[in-house]
Amino acid sequence: MAAWRHWRCERDLDDVAWLTLDRADATTNSLSAEVLDELAACVAALEAAPPRGLVLQSGKASGFIAGADVREFDALDALDAARARLRAVHATFDRLEALPCPSVAAIRGFCLGGGLELALACRYRIAQDVEATRIGFPEVQLGIFPGFGGSARACARLGGVRALTLMLGARPLGARAARALGLVDEVIGPHQSLRWAARRAVLAGRRTRAPGLLDRIGDTWPVRQVVAAVMTRQVAKKAAPAHYPAPYALIEHWRTHGGSRAALFAGEIERTPELLLGATSRGLRRVFQLMERLKGEAKAAAFSVRRVHVIGAGVMGGDIAAWCALRGCEVTLQDQGIERIRPALARAAVLFHKRLKSPVAVQSAGARLRADPEGRGLPRADVVIEAIFEDLDAKRALFAAIEPRLAPAALLATNTSALPLEALAAGLAAPQRLIGLHFFNPVAQMPLVEVVHGSATAPDPLARGCAFAGAIGKLPLPVRSAPGFLVNRVLAPYLLQALRLHLDDGTPKETLDAAASAFGMPMGPIELADTVGLDVCRQVAGHLGGTEAAAARAQLDALIAAGRLGRKAGRGLYDWRNGRPQRGAADTADAAALAALGERLLAPLLAECRTALAEGIVADADLLDAGVVFGTGFAPFTGGPLRYQGLA
Repeated sequence: MAAWRHWRCERDLDDVAWLTLDRADATTNSLSAEVLDELAACVAALEAAPPRGLVLQSGKASGFIAGADVREFDALDALDAARARLRAVHATFDRLEALPCPSVAAIRGFCLGGGLELALACRYRIAQDVEATRIGFPEVQLGIFPGFGGSARACARLGGVRALTLMLGARPLGARAARALGLVDEVIGPHQSLRWAARRAVLAGRRTRAPGLLDRIGDTWPVRQVVAAVMTRQVAKKAAPAHYPAPYALIEHWRTHGGSRAALFAGEIERTPELLLGATSRGLRRVFQLMERLKGEAKAAAFSVRRVHVIGAGVMGGDIAAWCALRGCEVTLQDQGIERIRPALARAAVLFHKRLKSPVAVQSAGARLRADPEGRGLPRADVVIEAIFEDLDAKRALFAAIEPRLAPAALLATNTSALPLEALAAGLAAPQRLIGLHFFNPVAQMPLVEVVHGSATAPDPLARGCAFAGAIGKLPLPVRSAPGFLVNRVLAPYLLQALRLHLDDGTPKETLDAAASAFGMPMGPIELADTVGLDVCRQVAGHLGGTEAAAARAQLDALIAAGRLGRKAGRGLYDWRNGRPQRGAADTADAAALAALGERLLAPLLAECRTALAEGIVADADLLDAGVVFGTGFAPFTGGPLRYQGLA
């Protein structure tokens, strides 16, 4: 067959065609316009000389197909052009599906978005049960829904209710879960041959099974109306339609067209480009690209971490240690006595049971985390993280004691939330090795880690700090040492503004939180302050200074003295019960007034973002937007605070 840049097609002695995607000049397969155009040529060649069977596979070790090339979406600026592009892709996938021979998609690693839509155009799907295999539709996270025929084929394969649940959830499935749902037809073990399994399926002429009767009933008109109404109410609890239109558009797409495969195909071509060109999708695509930028920061150095030593078994230190053990590191946790370490081990056990699938995995993670009150693991550690209380003298005394015991190549880090690295490093013999690794609470949920460099920090420790953060599944943000670093610095004025409006002006805390939620924040500032801890807010306010901070410090001191520390104490600005704030009614009747209050709340944060960028706290606007989105949850649909202000 003809030679293509991204595809190759080879026929074996049994006349099975092996169609392999190996995108040129890329480590990951994605469906760019050029890749899809070549696929159309491949399908034309197969139509001209049909093989006995076809296997679609990846030539990349990294996975099957990650989806469409998101970078190309930004070049689309006209509905007609976008719809024409979708029609061409639909035509190619339809022709692949109509080939007069068995076809099998052989999946190992990620099979997401457009990659899954392509796999569904094959008659049979086999997935290898390895950790890297992840199968699903993440499109709603980009402000769209499947547009390469995925909604129609998923509904035909699974039934509309299960297909919609999958697409709305946007969470990828492992191989076995995908098989249980019906996305794939066969699962093979990690040590079996995917090529042999695919060949066997082709030669046997295997086809996917049709959905069952109950699934087909779910696509009837009366059932669609009821289910769509229920799903709309469920989505509304998590996402406002004004900010995130895609899930609502998907539900309406299925409610209207779910009884007809042809109508679903046509509906995709009509509605998906409208979403794609909208402001929300542009903002969410930028957030995706910002995430890829932070992942790139993690690749700045080759740094293999096996052992981690954490000093300080409080909430932050203990949870950092537990997370590192969960992610495969051998961790020793040091504090002044075993009685101080036991609560951290208990919390770690809860995390392991929640996150890991099997009892064996839970036991293995537990074995990787060891109490070490004497600090015996310190000399063997690749990374040493100090996480004791926020006191400059105490931290400097600790560094003086441990520095002589560190391995020569060990990375030394502090989890300080605000203390300047220059002051912490002043007494070190090698100040250039000290970095900040500022985790956020709760460690298991917050994706960002600020990797802080002071004036004396050498480039290599900073790069290795970013690599370590990436290795444990976090997004590293390189930040210059300055009061509050980035996230706390921009968050503090926002929280102080909320406290002033509540405690001084008497604005109900429920109304303040409702205004922030209406703006698009994931959590209101009063609830956030309680969640972070009013004592932590007080520490941050103490480092940032200013007359407004002074007033807030006095108010926080009074609350703390009364034992109102926030969620962890069961009472703060809110009373808490079963992990939930006990709210009164919020005044939301006047939408315009609520929107104005939201703008007033966020104004100090937005102003501080501009100042932080001007002062070079991070290298550029993209990193600042990334840090604030992933560190505070700033309304993702906006693309970030600087993008929201038209500055990025």
